[in-house]
Formats: sequence, C-alpha cells, structure tokens
Amino acid sequence: MTEKKRGPVPMAEAVSGFLKRQGLEKRIAQASVIDDWAGAVGGRISAVTKPLSVTPDGTLFVGVATHAWMTELSLLEPELLAALNAGSSRPRVRKIRFQLNR
Repeated sequence: MTEKKRGPVPMAEAVSGFLKRQGLEKRIAQASVIDDWAGAVGGRISAVTKPLSVTPDGTLFVGVATHAWMTELSLLEPELLAALNAGSSRPRVRKIRFQLNR
C-alpha cells in the first residue's frame, strides 16, 4: 500500500499544528499577556514597567523602575489582575510579582 502524499500546507496551519502536537498551544496563549500588558494597565504604568515572563501556573513577573512604583503596584495588584484577565480567552494570570529593574 502506498502512502498518500499531502500537498503544501499554509505556514500558519503547519505552525499551529506543531504547537498543538507538542502541547505548547496553552503556553503560547498564556504568553500573550506580555503583549497585552501596556493596553491593560495604561500608559502611565507601562512607562515604568516591563512584563518579563509568565509561569505555567499563571504568575506574571514584571520589572519595575523604582521601589516606590513596586509598592504602589503591589497595592494595585487586584485591579491589574482584573484588567489583564477581562475579556481574555487565554489562561488566567493568577498573581503578579514585581521586581526592581537593574
């Protein structure tokens, strides 16, 4: 019996299929929070912060310019989480950990 050959597949379809087969689809969706950070938190906060990474359990690490901003943002964490998770179909961000940018 001969194996049936497939024709060319669009690149987006090939990459999507690969990510799904490797179990990376959820992690890629979860990482989209990094791109969404500025829009969710606004210009004032995004000017002094930089989203760094997100862990599989939903912890977002964010670099912050000063200790004063770290304190302020820690107090705003519930509001920031609500803004990040509002209307999103990606896995939820469960907590934010702020660290001083050096």
